[in-house]
Amino acid sequence: MKILGIVLILAGAFMFFSNSISFTTKEKVVDAGPIQINADKQHKVDWPSYTGGIVAAAGVVLLIFSKKK
Repeated sequence: MKILGIVLILAGAFMFFSNSISFTTKEKVVDAGPIQINADKQHKVDWPSYTGGIVAAAGVVLLIFSKKK
């Protein structure tokens, strides 16, 4: 539980200062026998800034409750 709490705090801090993550995937556009054409497609995942605070608070709560037991 302590490790999960620490991971949540770190993820929450990252989410608080960065509002999105973008990544690129390769997708097949044409697949006609021996001829293949691929294209790079960019994806972006956005979240509100307060979500980082919520995730970090959940991590703090997990750390507090894991120490009591």
